[in-house]
Amino acid sequence: MSIIGSSGQHSLRTILILILTLAFALTACSGNDGNEPAPSEGQEVTAPPQGTASPAASPAADLPYAAPLTGIRQQEEPAGRPYAVMINNFAAARPQSGLSEADIVWEVLAEGGITRLVAIFQSKAAGDFNIGPIRSIRPYLIELGETYGAVLVHAGGSNDAYAILRGQKKAYLDEITNAGGAYWRSKERKAPHNLYSNLERLHTAADKKGYSNELPIPAYTFTDGLTPPAGVPASEVNISFLLQSYQVNYTYDSEAHLYKRSLGDQPHIDLNTGEPLTAANLVVLGANHRTLDGEGRLSVDLSSGGKAILFQLGTAVEAEWVRSPDGLIRIVKDGTELPFATGKTYYHIVPNKPTFAEHIRYGE
Repeated sequence: MSIIGSSGQHSLRTILILILTLAFALTACSGNDGNEPAPSEGQEVTAPPQGTASPAASPAADLPYAAPLTGIRQQEEPAGRPYAVMINNFAAARPQSGLSEADIVWEVLAEGGITRLVAIFQSKAAGDFNIGPIRSIRPYLIELGETYGAVLVHAGGSNDAYAILRGQKKAYLDEITNAGGAYWRSKERKAPHNLYSNLERLHTAADKKGYSNELPIPAYTFTDGLTPPAGVPASEVNISFLLQSYQVNYTYDSEAHLYKRSLGDQPHIDLNTGEPLTAANLVVLGANHRTLDGEGRLSVDLSSGGKAILFQLGTAVEAEWVRSPDGLIRIVKDGTELPFATGKTYYHIVPNKPTFAEHIRYGE
């Protein structure tokens, strides 16, 4: 026999419906589908599928450190000493390996109208990617590397260069005289265009030599935004040194905010990646060059300053270059340093003769 009457049963059903409705509402408000527990404090949350926004994602700007030579934010402190690697730019040495990993690349004349590249690696603490082909060093290439306090990486050098390296007790890793184990030769190319190393081997060799890794690292200034500086449009840039075969061209990619590099009419790629070399900033600066001997060896004035043009975000800014007290070559306008766009920078040192302007063309 029922203890609860019909009216009481109706009331009980009403109460049960209210309880179930309240429980459903609480589950919906919790943001959980009821099948999986909500993550507890400190528990890793799986990223949403590609193409969906993650409100918990940390933008790069929130990373604690900025690389001193690129301004790129990163998780680890970029405290290691830079390495300045002399890269062969002879036709038989292309495409080179590792240039896309460098923070800075300098291009400057060597003997006979060819150019040499000096790749500065700092923000990557280590890496087993190939770097090369590696070639010899000259006094002005020593000077470029030392503006960053870098360990100098090369294979051979001029007599004047060796006199500086040994007489001034520079930090250097030479494949010929003091660090052969840090290098290897590829069987896929003919010598001397087949010498390589990597950051792992270079760090090991530098440690064995007792070179300090605690030197202060000079830093550039950077702009945070994507607003072009005051200047003139420059989506196409053409730089000539002496030989037509070493004419460099850049095309601005407005979506990536990068300049893509070509050498002659061909994209200049990194052999490691198969991708064209790119840079956020291009600098062309004029310096006085002097021929020293019958071999065509050069002296390049890297102290006196002079005319320069900075390209970034599709814009050209006429400026000047100066050697700052910390040793870096800096780009200034009206006495104030111009900030770089965040990313890699490619420098090009051209002769002041016949004129600086004759070595560069740019426009839309």
